[in-house]
Amino acid sequence: MSRFFSQKYSNLEAYTPGEQPKDMQYVKLNTNESPFPPSEKAMAYAAQAAERLQLYCDPECTKLVGEFSKLYGIGTDQVIFTNGSDDVLNFCFMAFCDEQHPAAFPDITYGFYPVFAELNHIPYSEIPLREDFTINTADYCGIGRTIFIANPNAPTGIALTLDEIERILRSNPDNVVVIDEAYVDFGAQSAVGLIEKYENLIVTQTFSKSRSLAGGRLGMAIGNSSLIRDLNTIKYSTNPYNINSMTQAAGIGTLLDDAYCRRNCETIAENRAYLTDRLEKLGFVHTPSVSNFVFAKHTDLDGEKLYLELKKRGVLIRHFTKARIRDYNRITVGTREQLDILLDKIKKIMEENA
Repeated sequence: MSRFFSQKYSNLEAYTPGEQPKDMQYVKLNTNESPFPPSEKAMAYAAQAAERLQLYCDPECTKLVGEFSKLYGIGTDQVIFTNGSDDVLNFCFMAFCDEQHPAAFPDITYGFYPVFAELNHIPYSEIPLREDFTINTADYCGIGRTIFIANPNAPTGIALTLDEIERILRSNPDNVVVIDEAYVDFGAQSAVGLIEKYENLIVTQTFSKSRSLAGGRLGMAIGNSSLIRDLNTIKYSTNPYNINSMTQAAGIGTLLDDAYCRRNCETIAENRAYLTDRLEKLGFVHTPSVSNFVFAKHTDLDGEKLYLELKKRGVLIRHFTKARIRDYNRITVGTREQLDILLDKIKKIMEENA
């Protein structure tokens, strides 16, 4: 850090994104991207928008909001679009957390939550998962904090039911509950249908995973109109032009080609079952993931060693160093071809270490 860096950020530990190495061609199964390209309609719409890049983008995302609201059956005042869901998650920390409303989230979850809390000087507590990595909803009932829960959780892929989410919402009527649904389209139940019932609910989603737009950076939050107004206040106080014209257009094209995205999600779910079955036969154990990744470990093979050996062989997976999960690796569900390459490399590594 330079001598000019503000002291208020001196202890900030920045979020570490998944590797994007350029030293060789990898089978990339480390950042939960879709193995499928964007919809052709999305790419065509984005190309058309590129012809008007001399003009500012629409800060209200009017057409995008209209198509999304139509598809999801919500009001146009019940959604806000942002530069990826990370953007709106940060807005939620800014808008709904302070000294009187500290944050709470699991101790093993999306790594950006503690970063956002530290960045915004918000007190927070990390609530331990059970031994099997599930969330105990009783730990969140009546705690009087702004709650952030990734559902399905990352990196475990385990989801709560809507009944469990409702229990948390009912018991914290004076605090916002943020349900982060980045991976919901691969097998979990969405809480979007509960926004009319609970005024304290915000649901965040992203186009990065199930809609193949990780490079486009498009996310959103859904909630009652008063909460969305709060988030727009933050947006318009920071960067009102936070979604470029090409991304807005790609998002519209994606929504108009929803069937394409849903077929891809079904294929990924099928490939997830294929991967877990093959991993089990190789002696791995894994959590019951309903996301586009598998969280697995082998009883006789060190997690970090497996990650490093696969990387040397041109396959990237994600390893975490946190004590409770350092034996595990998170493996993105790719195409069948990519998974077969991964499995073949794992077999060879196991044979060499036998």
